[in-house]
Amino acid sequence: MEEKLGAYLVKSGVITEDQLRTAIQEKKETGQRLVSVLNRLEMVSEGKLLAQLSTLYGMDVVDVDFIIPDKAVLEMIPAQKAYHYEVLPIERKGRFLTVAMVDPTDISAIEDLRFITSMEVNPVLAAESSIREALDRYYTMEKGMAEVAEEYDEHARELGIEDLELLETEIGEDLEETELRADAEGGPVIRLVNYYIADAVNKEASDIHIEPFEKMMRVRFRVDGVLREEQSPPLNLKNGIITRIKLMSKMNIAEHRLCQDGRINIKVGDKMIDLRVSVIPTLYGEKIVMRILDRSSLMLNLAKLGFASGALKVFLKAIESPYGIILVTGPTGSGKTTTLYSTLSRLNKPDRQIMTVEDPVEYNLHGINQIQVHEEIGLTFARALRAFLRQAPNIILVGEIRDEETAGIAIRAALTGHLVFSTIHTNDAPTTVNRLIDIGIKPYLVASALVLIQAQRLVRRICSKCKEEVKIDAKLLEEAGIPEDKLPEGKVFKGKGCSNCNQTGYKGRVGLYEIMPISPDLRRLIMEGASSDSIAECAYEEGMQTLREDGIEKVKNGVTTIEELIRETASM
Repeated sequence: MEEKLGAYLVKSGVITEDQLRTAIQEKKETGQRLVSVLNRLEMVSEGKLLAQLSTLYGMDVVDVDFIIPDKAVLEMIPAQKAYHYEVLPIERKGRFLTVAMVDPTDISAIEDLRFITSMEVNPVLAAESSIREALDRYYTMEKGMAEVAEEYDEHARELGIEDLELLETEIGEDLEETELRADAEGGPVIRLVNYYIADAVNKEASDIHIEPFEKMMRVRFRVDGVLREEQSPPLNLKNGIITRIKLMSKMNIAEHRLCQDGRINIKVGDKMIDLRVSVIPTLYGEKIVMRILDRSSLMLNLAKLGFASGALKVFLKAIESPYGIILVTGPTGSGKTTTLYSTLSRLNKPDRQIMTVEDPVEYNLHGINQIQVHEEIGLTFARALRAFLRQAPNIILVGEIRDEETAGIAIRAALTGHLVFSTIHTNDAPTTVNRLIDIGIKPYLVASALVLIQAQRLVRRICSKCKEEVKIDAKLLEEAGIPEDKLPEGKVFKGKGCSNCNQTGYKGRVGLYEIMPISPDLRRLIMEGASSDSIAECAYEEGMQTLREDGIEKVKNGVTTIEELIRETASM
């Protein structure tokens, strides 16, 4: 069949006789398929070769980048066979299994797949590079899991742990510490934990969640703010995985009843990664969450965070104030730390002394004095702040205002010549004022100290590789509460889904911002104890753009989608 293909390509003028002879000689020497040789030697583009193969064999061409096979379909062909034949099962209908192939003329491969699956195999054409990427995406983890599980069973037998059922069902608190340590330091478990960490970093995840259940252990990565389920490890590795991570985090591996926190510093490729680790006991074992702090991914350029040009000017003007307090508000995971670190990096100059007190210190900033809170020894936000004031700083960052004492010291620092930055948990900028008053700060102090309040959220960006224009869904627009005249074109953008974005249609995140500078009128309202609604109304009249309005602009400009806007601002 390959002779037929070569002759056809020469006859069609795609390659020359000399090129065919070179390719056939290379095929004999390497044992590769003719299709693979032609691709590797770049004698013909992959797209043109696919078109010729489709015409010659009368077969459909599929783009596997835009197909997500069902897990049950993938499991029909073992990873070893899929890699050997370079095939990807993509769909099952009745007795027929559709399989994407690099070489659909490989009769022995088709017969073998028919025997393995007990199905009639329907071959379709796909690009070799796309199939290889898909195999790595869907099979590498499964293949690695099988190898690790087999190695672990051998390792367990070497340790004398014969009752593997016990390891599958018990949380391990009855094992001696030496056995737990030996269990965790076995090669299979180390490889698996390293694999999960490296895979999460490569996928640009922000968190790794490892959760034990009765009959499985679930692993999920949070990517662009959304949890995605990953390949589960064999259940008999549960104790080894948990203990390994606790060892790496310098935790007490013999303690299974209390919550523990730790930290891991690890190098992944050429990146230095900090992992903040939290362990809590659950019914079926210890649940682990690892927060990934990738120093190289920290964006310290305010202009790239998603500020509209007008809002950025207002914010930049406020941070150049000689004194006062600037608050950034939003829920956990809304990018507050990134905004504040970016701000400090901009203000970090030799003639300024900058000090921070954080819980925890997430990233080290060169030239800035950072202090970690240790409440167990009495080093609280309030105590650190009092000490700061004796060191004559120009700029102070308080990681979070949690109570009246911390808020009071921060306000007093702002009124005595210091520029103070902090975060607080409220839904929007106007309600932050009454939050400060509710925790015990007098209205006149709030009015005098505040310079600006900024609320923010993070939404997913549309993937630039598969971005396409689509018609607006009227029902979705109504659900979002967006007037039709806000999107007059009648069209928005959406990600179709591709290998670049793991078929999600999104890649990366961008901020939505609500910036409220404290004007004289707002100061007067705050001193009078006005309601949040009155403060909001005044701010809107002065030109403040709400989080929802900023989101609508980003939808209009093709930065994000209506679905993301609803997800983050539905209650506003």
